[in-house]
Formats: sequence, C-alpha cells, structure tokens
Amino acid sequence: MAGLVGNLLILFFVFQNICLGFRSSLSVFKRYKETTRLLSNECPGSDRPVISVGLSDFALDIRMRGVTPKQSDTYLCMSVPLPVDDEAYVVDFKPHASMDTVHHMLLFGCNEPSSTENYWDCDKGTCKDKSNILYAWARNAPPTRLPKGVGFRVGGETGGRYFVLQVHYGDISAFRDKHKDCSGVTLHLTHQKQPLIAGMYLMMSVNTVIPPGEKVVDADIACHYKRFPMHLFAYRVHTHRLGKVVSGYRVRNGQWTLIGRQSPQLPQAFYPVEHPVDVSYDDILAARCVFSGEGRTTETHIGGTANDEMCNFYIMYYMEAKHAVSYMTCTQNMNPEMFRNIPQEANIPIPVKSDMLKMMHGHHEETKDTDKSSLLQQAKKEEGEILDQDFHIEEAVEWPGLDLKLGQVSGLALDPENNLVIFHRGDHVWDENSFDSKFVYQQRGLGPIEQNTIIVLNPSNAKLLNSVGKSLFYLPHGLSIDKNGNYWATDVALHQVFKLGANNKEPLLILGVALQPGSDKNHFCQPTDVAVDPITGSIYVSDGYCNSRIIQFSPNGLYMMQWGEETSLGRARPGQFRIPHSLALIPDFSQLCVADRENGRIQCFRLETGEFIREIKHKSFGRELFAVSYAPGGLLFAVNGMPYPGEAEPVQGFVMNFSTGEIIDTFIPVRKSFEMPHDVVASADKTVFVGDVHARAVWKFASTETDGEHKLDSSSGRILGRLRGKGSGGLNLGNFFASHKGYSRKGFDRLSTEGSDQEKDEDDGTDSEEECSAPPPPSAPSSS
Repeated sequence: MAGLVGNLLILFFVFQNICLGFRSSLSVFKRYKETTRLLSNECPGSDRPVISVGLSDFALDIRMRGVTPKQSDTYLCMSVPLPVDDEAYVVDFKPHASMDTVHHMLLFGCNEPSSTENYWDCDKGTCKDKSNILYAWARNAPPTRLPKGVGFRVGGETGGRYFVLQVHYGDISAFRDKHKDCSGVTLHLTHQKQPLIAGMYLMMSVNTVIPPGEKVVDADIACHYKRFPMHLFAYRVHTHRLGKVVSGYRVRNGQWTLIGRQSPQLPQAFYPVEHPVDVSYDDILAARCVFSGEGRTTETHIGGTANDEMCNFYIMYYMEAKHAVSYMTCTQNMNPEMFRNIPQEANIPIPVKSDMLKMMHGHHEETKDTDKSSLLQQAKKEEGEILDQDFHIEEAVEWPGLDLKLGQVSGLALDPENNLVIFHRGDHVWDENSFDSKFVYQQRGLGPIEQNTIIVLNPSNAKLLNSVGKSLFYLPHGLSIDKNGNYWATDVALHQVFKLGANNKEPLLILGVALQPGSDKNHFCQPTDVAVDPITGSIYVSDGYCNSRIIQFSPNGLYMMQWGEETSLGRARPGQFRIPHSLALIPDFSQLCVADRENGRIQCFRLETGEFIREIKHKSFGRELFAVSYAPGGLLFAVNGMPYPGEAEPVQGFVMNFSTGEIIDTFIPVRKSFEMPHDVVASADKTVFVGDVHARAVWKFASTETDGEHKLDSSSGRILGRLRGKGSGGLNLGNFFASHKGYSRKGFDRLSTEGSDQEKDEDDGTDSEEECSAPPPPSAPSSS
C-alpha cells in the first residue's frame, strides 16, 4: 500500500524529450505483437495496440482490458512494454476516459511492473523498481503547453521499458449495468532527439500542522538552487480541501519574482508561467500554501488521505540536454525570516464558487449531468486565459460543398443555427481595372450583381437553405452575422456597410455613401469587414484597403470613435495597419482582433477603448495574413497568403491558442489547393470553413482524433506535448506518509492534472494567390 502511495505522489519528473523519430515501425510492430499479452477484444485498439505512423513515428494504445470494478475507490493497474529497445520520445498523450467513471488515471514508466497479470489491484504496487509518473489525467482539468523543442524521454539506457497504467475508479455507480471499462491513453512516440530536456521541481511541505478552527495557517518552503540554469514554463498547485491559495517564487538578490499563483480548489492542471522565469545557481525557490482550519475539530497533518492535507508546488522546467536533471525536490524552509518579505498577494485567498468546490472534491457526491456540464463550462470561463487546447483538424473530404458553383468567395459566417453563410461575387471580378488611382469604382456600368450573393447552406451536407442579396452589391467583401441573425456585409466598390435581415430584400441599415470613397466619419474607403458586439450591439468596421483604421458605431449606426493609422517605415508599430482585412470579436475577453494583412500579423484591442493589447505574429504567417476567426473555448483560426518570390512559407490555415498566441496546428486541403484563402470561420464545435477568392471554393475542416485507427500526422513535425504530473522514485512519499502521524491510505486524494497541446511546425504548403489592392505599399499586395 505504501509503495503505491509513494509511486503515486512522488511527482518528481522524469519523462524527457519531445519530437519525432523511430527506426523500423514494421519490425517493432511484429515483435510487439509476439511479446504482448492478448487484450480483451471488447476494447478499442486492442487488436492494434501499435500503429505505425510513417518511418519514424508510432502510436501506442494503452487501455484497461475490459474491467468492471466491484467497489468504489478501486485502483486497477495494467502494464504494456515499450515496443522498442532504444531511446524513444513520447510527444503526445491522448486520454480515453470520462470523469463519470474514472476519478483519475496515472501512467508510470519503469523497468519491471509489480505484476505480469493482465491487470491487478494496485495495492500490489505499480513497479518493482524506481517508477516515474509520466502522465496524469483527472476531472477534466484543462491542458497545458510544452514549449517547442522540449520533451520527455523513455527507453534506452536510462528510461523505463514498461508503461504501467493505473486507473482509480472513484464512485462506481456508473457500473451498475456491469459494463466493461476500457479507459486509457494513446501515446504518440518518436526517436528524434530534443535539444531541451524537461523535468519537474517539486516543492513540498512535510511538517505543517493546521490547528482546528484556525483561520489562517501558512506553510512555507524555500531552498537554494545549486545546479545549471533551468527555465520554468509551467506550474501546478496541490492541496486538499483546506487549501486557499498556493504561490511560488524565485528570489534573487532579495527580489521576489512570481512563478505562479492559483487556488488549489480549481482544476489542478499545469498552468503556463505567464512570464517565463529563469533560475540560476544560488537563486532561492520559495513557495507558500495558505490553509484554513475552520470547520475542523482536530488537528490536520500532512498526509495521503482526503482528510489530511498537502502543500505542493510543482514546477515544470527545461534545461540543456547536456546538463539536464529529470527531477529535483525541496522539502524544507531554509530561512523562515525571508518570508516576512513575501509579496502580499501570496496571503490573499482566491475565491472559488461553492459549486466548483463540490465538483472538485468528494468522489461519491451525486451531481446531475447537466450540473456537471455547467460547472465545467464555468471552470473554462473562469480560467479562459490559461486554457490550451489539444486540437488537430483535417479536411472533411466527404463534404460536397467544394463542388458548389460560386463566384469569388470573399466572406463566410455562421448564423445562430450554425448554418454556413457564404458571401460571393457572382459574375463580378475584382481586378486591376476595377478602381482608378483615387479608389473610385470604374465598372459601375455593369450594374449590381444579378445573382443572390448571400447563400445559406446546411453545414453537414451543403444543401441550399436560403439565398438573398440579388441586385444589392457590386464587389462583396466581408460578412458577419449578429446574435439576432442579421447579416452585416461590406462592399468595397460601393464603400458601404449593409445590415440585412435574413429574409429582407431591403437593407435595414446602410453606413457610408454609395460609390464615394472617403476618410471622415461618414465615408469609408474600401471597407473590408464588420463585427457586432453581441452584448452591447456596437458595430466595428475595418476600413480598409485605402484607410488604416477601425471605426466603432453605436447599434443604430452613430459614429462613436476610431483608432489606427498607416504603417510607418520600418517595423510596424502597435495600432498601425497595412490593410486591416478581417475582424474577430472575442466577447469572452472584450477584445477585437484584426488581421493586419500586409503586416502579416494579428493585432488585438480592447473593445471599450480601442487600446492595443497585443500582437500575434509568426514567421510561418509569411508577409500576409488574410483572415482571423475565434471559436469559443480559446482557439483562434487564421489563413495567410501566397509566399513572395524566394520565400518559403506555404499558404495554409493556422490554429492558435488565443491566450498565448502559440500555433498548435496548421492545415491545408486534400482536395484542390488553397490559392487565395480569403476568409475563415469556426464554429463552437471547432468545425472550420475556409473560403478562397481565387479558387472560388469553400472547404470544410473538422477535428480528428489521434487514437485507434486514426492517422497521426508525422510529416508535420509538430510538437504535441500532453504533460500531466510526472514523478520519479527519488523520494518514496508513501513510506514517508506511512510513518507520519495521522496517515492512513484510504481515501487518498491523488493527483488531478492534465496538460497538453500540440504545435505543428511549418508544413508543406500549396498553391497560392494574388489579389489587387489599393495603394500598393513597397511590396505590392494583392487585392480581393
């Protein structure tokens, strides 16, 4: 029993390295099939536990073998051998579990499992030798992100040769029907070495006592750091029920620098360090846990049960490979007096709603499914700025919408029913003859477009549901839809913005003066896009090809304010634009993000004031970024433009973490090629549509699972790290707790963490684009 607890709570990290590579997948798969035990055929992936993914990568499916736990708080273990002899690297973890049936899962690495049975009671232990916690999943805690080039290593001379999966079945009421459970995790492995090795530094109080009824009790830990430099990129806090806030710091020359601060009553994930911190020789690492003994009638000690307490602050770090140490620990307070100077924030509890507390504690508390869903949504809302997504999309090749007969596709949107709405130019084309040097439209003699320019499609089968917009537009450009289902469209020839009802032939509101370009409060010059705040009704217009500004109007169209200016020579500064081309309104964070097209970047601003917040810019964007879209839950989508001569960045789509701006995936179509992807829109379920003005096509992309029979993208070289609490056998906490006053095993409240993300490096691209634009800057942009 003690061995189990020790293996479980060690949490000193050794899983090292992350990217891709492997020798002969076929030979490994053959040998693996000969050595592994037969799995229950009732579980997915049991017939193909190893899936070859190209020459260098493979996926390993690790699943419980169709078990039915007989009582609550059952811990079951099973093992799988690493199917290669030499060093390998796990680059992604894909969990298969539901918090309805599984309290948590832990994945260990070791050289010899505690049993050779198909599965066993974990009271027998997990490993006979030193074990390392490689992965932990629990309670739908949000994922975290691993920096590029950082990874965790298995196999070879130093890494474990077996994976041991431990599943804790908390409340087994879900098994009343005696169904068999196949929970587990799929690993994506490779052989390519990584320059930076990840590890964990665990700070832990071992002697704190919380008196009954005591309102505030501090537990402090501090140690001198005496090794090569390390770089901190994520942290996790852990207490049981009495913890109010946990904070960690680097102290250098008396200056306290925050690593991370969080309530331990929120999902216990690894959160990114907001401003990455480096730690050098002789720095001090310090942490404080704040507890309250209110409601307790006896002393509470550090221990392993849910009624005991813990004070843990975990730090994920990376080091250069030649100096790397897999784990380090600090369990003392080398200088209590120094905590007189700890920042005041460390003493301020972080409030957590009572319903969230109920969700996070008590394995057997009954909660309705609807309540669970709302609580999880609330958790995501409260932590929105730090949630990363584990996400990958590919073209939905069966979608028939690619065969639609369209004009130049300039805009896309989704209506309140999640139907796809396409804005296209019919038989009109924007080319070099469309405008004179003063941006006046030269083809008025053609009259307005006689086809319906706005078409509504069923997003599943591309069936036509509705069409409007006949005889209204000359050169359509941007499209958005407000919460009431009204269409908002821009026309670059008319220099106007239109509000249309879904079934109205006549506009409900028109902004701008027809066919008259200008730069004052009443005129636009080739306006590109429009967005409407669902909360305030405020209207935002990006203006445009020949102006460099964002204009805000009241819900009834009155001018309110504007911001932005032309880009100066040299590097573009915040608030400067070179064709603000596309808008994405993020109501969750009160921000408006702009695809600053010819500056190849995204700029985000505060809705209320127009204040610049940040820039998102990546080399893989190339020189042009055409469109941006936001999906609830924290994902940002974008499409770029064709590379300039001599440049290599392909035209493609990007998936980004909104909070960090990091690219977590890229995508290109399978059928046809991107030529000039002009707009992108993403739904709440992360279905993505891309409209191409030159290919006159609309693609649909959907998320793909990377487990079982699904293909893992090995060619992309993306970094997919799913880190959960990692550990090593350096310190046997089970033995420590077993000898500690008040310790008992039953009800042990184990690690609840989940972390993951994926990044896709620049992928191979496709064809591209070109477009005519207004006044060409030094490198002439295309227009559309």
